[in-house]
Amino acid sequence: MHPDTTALLVIDVQHDFCPGGALAVADGDAVVPLINAMLGDYAVRVFTQDWHPADHSSFADNHSVGEPFSLTEMPYGPQVLWPRHCVQGSDGAAFHPALETDPADMIIRKGFRPQIDSYSAFFENDHVTPTGLEGYLRSRGVTDLVLTGIATDFCVAYSAIDAARLGFKVTVLQEACRAIDLDGSLDKALSDMRAAGVVLA
Repeated sequence: MHPDTTALLVIDVQHDFCPGGALAVADGDAVVPLINAMLGDYAVRVFTQDWHPADHSSFADNHSVGEPFSLTEMPYGPQVLWPRHCVQGSDGAAFHPALETDPADMIIRKGFRPQIDSYSAFFENDHVTPTGLEGYLRSRGVTDLVLTGIATDFCVAYSAIDAARLGFKVTVLQEACRAIDLDGSLDKALSDMRAAGVVLA
């Protein structure tokens, strides 16, 4: 059992990011049994859920130009245009059915603002607008975070780097994560996480 000051953060283990989903990550469902086996070892467990309205600005089909996985410029910076995924209330937005969600103390839904995407569990992609997770963890006395989930090179990495910048001690369990690896994004994410002081275990 980890100390009460350590929290497990489970990132976006949802239908659409697993095989057969709209934005499937190779072998994404393989993280589920690993995460389930860990849940009992942590006193604080937070799950995140990608939760987009149908008119979300990150969806390629909401733009007159721009193919899925292409890059566009938003007021807050560069943004990948994604295939439509994790639409609020859809089957794709639901957690993987085998994931044990009952132990979650808190579920953070992100990406619900139509005009801005949210990879990180801590901030929208403007790196300013908070989700409220930091305050929750501070109020629980959490100092250390262990991250798992999907995808290593986007939502996991953004969350880990933000957490480290906020002063948490952060470990990413690579075995319990899976990556999209879009044009070298995995190598860049691993390098960026190391540079931020994240431990890659």
